[in-house]
Amino acid sequence: MSIIHHIVKKYPFSVVCITLIWILSLTPFFPETPLDNVKFIDKWVHIVMYGGTFTVLWLEYCLKHRKPDYKKLFLWAWLAPILMSGILELLQEYCTFGRRSGDWLDFAANATGVTVAAVIGMLILVLFPRR
Repeated sequence: MSIIHHIVKKYPFSVVCITLIWILSLTPFFPETPLDNVKFIDKWVHIVMYGGTFTVLWLEYCLKHRKPDYKKLFLWAWLAPILMSGILELLQEYCTFGRRSGDWLDFAANATGVTVAAVIGMLILVLFPRR
């Protein structure tokens, strides 16, 4: 069984959410909405999108593993999503031919969302330990 098949089978919701982040991040156009007038709405969307996605990852991890491996969690549920966010911001800036722009504040919002998800995940591990 390939590693990709194993990951998709073990974490299907997380894979779907992460795929959606990639698609939405590299889609060239978005329609205007009345919420565009709300100050910092874009940053809130980034926080919620990354926070929600990686909370799902933490939940799936907690359901699939009896004893948490904190090194793996640090790498795959906190550091890797932040690095992915940085890569996506760079791709938006340099590979979308001016249709999207990378933004360091978006990166900071993404990192905030991932960190909030990690705090929620750690609380889940502490409050609801698996036996």
